[in-house]
Amino acid sequence: MDLKDRAKQQLRDASESVASVLFEQAKKLPFVKDRIAAEYDKMMAELRRAAKPYADEYPRCESLPEQGRSREQVLAQMQAMSDREASRWQEGFVSGAVYHGDPEHRRFLEQAYAIHSQTNPLHSDLWPSVTKYEAEIVAMTADMLGAKQAGPTAEVCGTVSSGGTESILMAMKTYRDRARAEQGNDKPNIVAATSAHAAFDKASQYFGIELRKIPVGDDFRADVKAMKKAVDRHTICLVGSAPCFPHGVIDPIPELAAIAFARNIGFHTDACLGGFVLPWARELGFPITEFDFRVEGVTSISADTHKYGYAAKGTSVLLYRDKALRKHQWFTLTNWPGGIYFSPTFAGSRAGGISAACWAAMQAIGRQGYLDATEAILQTAKQLREGIAAMPDLQVLGDPLWVISFAAADPKSLDVYRVGDAMTKRRWNLNGLHRPSCVHIAVTLRHTQAGVVERFLEDLRASIEEVKRTPAGSGGMAPVYGIAATLPARGAVSDILGMYMDALYEV
Repeated sequence: MDLKDRAKQQLRDASESVASVLFEQAKKLPFVKDRIAAEYDKMMAELRRAAKPYADEYPRCESLPEQGRSREQVLAQMQAMSDREASRWQEGFVSGAVYHGDPEHRRFLEQAYAIHSQTNPLHSDLWPSVTKYEAEIVAMTADMLGAKQAGPTAEVCGTVSSGGTESILMAMKTYRDRARAEQGNDKPNIVAATSAHAAFDKASQYFGIELRKIPVGDDFRADVKAMKKAVDRHTICLVGSAPCFPHGVIDPIPELAAIAFARNIGFHTDACLGGFVLPWARELGFPITEFDFRVEGVTSISADTHKYGYAAKGTSVLLYRDKALRKHQWFTLTNWPGGIYFSPTFAGSRAGGISAACWAAMQAIGRQGYLDATEAILQTAKQLREGIAAMPDLQVLGDPLWVISFAAADPKSLDVYRVGDAMTKRRWNLNGLHRPSCVHIAVTLRHTQAGVVERFLEDLRASIEEVKRTPAGSGGMAPVYGIAATLPARGAVSDILGMYMDALYEV
């Protein structure tokens, strides 16, 4: 990114900050507040209908039933809703979300969970089987991500968490606590690209860490020079993605990790999305930017077992280069009247069956299984990417392997969000993104089924033509993403998201 682009980014950030302040002040004026509320209500009516499709089909349970319902009746209702929802992901209409989905694999994981459904890793003395599973999940993942190539002084270790967000939160909390304990650093900051996962923003808010977001370059990868310039004596960690969620590209991790190594600060590779794809892609001969413990300076990695590790939701692995760093993650309490208490991650009690199912998945799939799955996914993604790139109205962003982001070739003549809505009408569930306005599909094993690629490309072409010949309507997600992409007052977008989350918890 050149100086001109950087200046534009800074000006936009400043404009949004001012606009947000003015918007919050304006909302206090009664006539403005009423007008805004009316606009919100119109938008929320559509979003609420989409969020509550069962509103009028089943009794609303606002309190416990006086007498318990029969188990058969309860299960029948649950099965009916599950059956209705399953076909979209089973037939390959969904981006990400369900990464394996084969019926036999699902039943196998359900059996593994059932065997250990009553276990809890918090009570390691009662269920040492679960702690064995978790230790081996960590070891197998570490071996896959370069533990043996990390150097003679490394002692790669880690923990199992509930998902990628918890892994990232735990890592950032660990770096903060190490900096506080060893350096007296009370003004910690993290340097990351704007494409880094939202979990880093969450860590910033939760733990009082400044997050310095650096715009990406024209290739949508982290800007090495700009990130280096943002580092100062209070920086506790640099972040790189392998790949980033929005555009599916891998940041220049060797160069970024070298900056961290030279400054003796942490470097976290967020491989939540790619941790169980990239090692096998590399082995299959695909050109992969190095990202794991083979890279000097990488001090922690997050990798989601419940994505392309094909475990049940929700498990993830957080790895550290050495135990001296991991010790800052532990929580211990020695003076509680309830006894000595310790917990490796945020949760106290956890479902041991989830970890058991994760271990079972990794054992059953093995190296060859992951290689075969990765090859199928990457070949499918290649066909999808080439098909999208051949459409004159669209352009593929960056150089992705299997998370393919595409935008309108001419945003003035085609609204890509409306294309996404048209795809939704055809049963597809894609991810809307912004900055720039685009849509992506994360390819999974569900998409490797016969006919899925052809169906996707056919529907995408039809959706483009529909949008080009049809005036814009008021429904769908296009209006929301349009506001998010263009409205400088970010408070308005936050208001809408907050109301949507409120709606999710309405009975």
